[in-house]
Parts: sequence; structure tokens; C-alpha cells
Amino acid sequence: MPDQTHRIPGLVMTDHRFSVPLDYSQADGAQISVFAREVVAPAHENDNLPMLVFFQGGPGSSAPRPTDNGGWLGRALKEFRVLLLDQRGTGLSTPVTHQTMARFKTAQEQADYLKHFRADNIVRDAEFIRAELLGAGEKWSALGQSYGGFCITTYLSFAPEGLREAFVTGGIPPALRSADEVYRATYKRVTDKNKLYFQRYPDDVERVRQIVDVLESETINLPQGDRLTARRFQQIGMEFGASSGFEDIHYLLEQAFVDGANGRELSYNFLCEIEAHTDYPNHPIFAILHESIYGQDSATNWAAERVRDEYPAFKITPDQPIYFTGEMIFPWMFDEYRYLQPLKAAADLLAADKTWSPLYDISVLENNTVPVAATVYYNDMYVERQYAEETAGHIKGIRLWVTNEYEHNALRADGHRVLDRLIGMVRGDV
Repeated sequence: MPDQTHRIPGLVMTDHRFSVPLDYSQADGAQISVFAREVVAPAHENDNLPMLVFFQGGPGSSAPRPTDNGGWLGRALKEFRVLLLDQRGTGLSTPVTHQTMARFKTAQEQADYLKHFRADNIVRDAEFIRAELLGAGEKWSALGQSYGGFCITTYLSFAPEGLREAFVTGGIPPALRSADEVYRATYKRVTDKNKLYFQRYPDDVERVRQIVDVLESETINLPQGDRLTARRFQQIGMEFGASSGFEDIHYLLEQAFVDGANGRELSYNFLCEIEAHTDYPNHPIFAILHESIYGQDSATNWAAERVRDEYPAFKITPDQPIYFTGEMIFPWMFDEYRYLQPLKAAADLLAADKTWSPLYDISVLENNTVPVAATVYYNDMYVERQYAEETAGHIKGIRLWVTNEYEHNALRADGHRVLDRLIGMVRGDV
């Protein structure tokens, strides 16, 4: 399909599609498609600007679909063409869903396919695209949000020759830590977030208890048919890591009940919102491969579930407040989420896999020559600050902006300022 260009006020966008190897060790084997959208300001449409490639958070999320030139994108377009990359398996790239995975005959075939969708191959795709768009000898800049920053750290490890400079927002990985260590730190952060939440909204202690009592005494189905269990309800705590997370959850909980034909019951609007907040089946890569980003060359064996047993605050008991969980994936999700069920056996195989390739090369990072600037959020619920700083200590020349001004979603909440400062740090202006 030829490249197509669309124009909206403030933006000129050109669609690109690339056929890339599923497995780069077998370049002549199976191919998949990777989609990327190039964005430029109308005033610079014919200018030879440098390119900035954007790595989205995730894993398993597509790139943003811009509707205007605000936020970080507006700042970037002052001096870059921006390439919004749909990482393999997401968006308009060859998708990974319960539908597309149904074409494989066995769980092992599914697992073998899915092993090619981590950061190492995302970086290989980026290098393939860079050579196609810019030429093999040309470099580009990179911006990575959250998991996108993990991808950039992989990039710096294995293909730094492709990068002119790199900007990371809330995404320096815990490269020296095991999955168990990561989740222990995460549970502590989520515990603190729960305490702060219930301090702000003390009435929600009882409201949450009432909701859970209904879920444990009745069969409550979500609009698409899944049963809403108490432990699935706990997963809405994923929102606590964003700047508006407490308010989003409180406003959700305050509409939980209505008076129906048979008395007080959970409202349909509430159930719709719960379903939207627990949309893992729409992003199956996140559910299946999330733990593997902490695995490197070892099996994770459902670390989040195993470590959860060390934190009794997350158990549902009658004598304590019910705490919400955070960015954790549990094996029971592949039983309770109907569109994850067809992927259960493959997910179990991947959780037990001991053959993951390394995602980072510390020796290369310690000799890094690419200018890098990164934000580290002091109270980040998703990326443990101490482990991020530990990894950063092995990236030669990196400049850090450690701040408690923002939560993890700073690039979305105040992107122009955040990116502007990182650019200034890399250039030596800040």
C-alpha cells in the first residue's frame, strides 16, 4: 500500500507501512507489518528536519493518534519530524489479539510467535525503519515514555549507532533486578498509594467494602458477560499511578450503587466503567508479556502472584480495608477474562520459559556515547525510583531530572514543559 498523507489543522501526517521479519535471525522467513505515522508541522513540511521516533508505553499499546499540535508533540514539531511507531503487534501493525492468535494450532505455536514481541525486536524494527526512511548512515533522535524508555535502554545497548540523542520519561528499567525484586518494590509503592487514597477519601473504605460484599455474595456480570470478581475489581488501582488517578477512582466508586427493582444494586454505568478500566483483553501483549520485561534471561513464573502472598494487605479479609492492586498481571486473569482464556496455555508457557534473551548490555551502557536525558518521578508507582537510579548509574553521560512535581503520566499531563526541559538538558542549555 502506498504511503498516504492526511492534513488536519496544525499537522501533516503521512502513513508508512513496512514489511519486517518476524524473526530477524531468519530474515527470509515469516514477515509481519509494522505501521508508523510521520508527523510534521505544516510550516516545515518541505524542510529537511531531523527525525524523532516515539516509543509508546506498554508493552502492547499503540502510538498516540494525534488530533492537534499540543503537548509534547507540539514541542517536538518545532524542530523535528516525529515518527509515531505502532510497536509490533499493536495498532495498525500486524495485531496480536485473541482473534489473530486463533490461527495457531497449539499453545506452543502461540508462545513461539509471541516471544518475538519484546523490546529487542521492537528496536530491530526501528533500525529497519530508520534505514528505510533515512538511509543506513543517518541517525535519529528517540523519545520513550515508560516502557518506551525500556525500549530506548535496549536501543542504547544493542544499536546505539542509530541514535543521535535520546529522551526518556519515567522509563529507566530495573536492569539489575529480578522480577521478584521489582514486584516487592511495586507492592510497597502501591500500599503507600492505597493509604494516601483512603486518607483523602475515608468514606471510600466503607464504600469499597460494600462493593466487595456484593461481589462475593452474588454473581455480578459485566456488560460483555465476564463475571466481576472481587480480585478483578481490585485491579482498578492501576489508575493510582497517574496524577488524576485518585479522583478518577473516587468518582467511579461514588456512582457504584442505584436503587433498582429489587432494591440497592450495582449500577450499570459503574459496571461499564469497571470493564473499561480492566481492558487487558484489548491489549493482550500487556497481559502475556508484561512480566517478561523483567525476566531477561530467566523465567518469571508469575512473579506478581507469588510475591503478592508476602503482602497480606492485599488479601480480602473482614478486619482491614480492601486495598487495590496496581501494575501486576496474575495467572487467574486468563481464567476470568474471556478474551484472555484462549491464550492461557501460551501465557503459562512463557511464564515458565528460561530462554529469554538479555534486553540490556551493562558493559555497553557503561561506555555509552549517546547524549541521554531522563525524568525520574520520585513517587512513581510503576517504575521504582531507586532501581531506575541504579540503572542510570551504569549509563555513561546520562542526565537525570528527579522530581516529585509529577506522577508517571507527566508527558501526557505537561508534555511541552517536560520534553522542552529534556531537550535543554541534552543540549546543555539546562
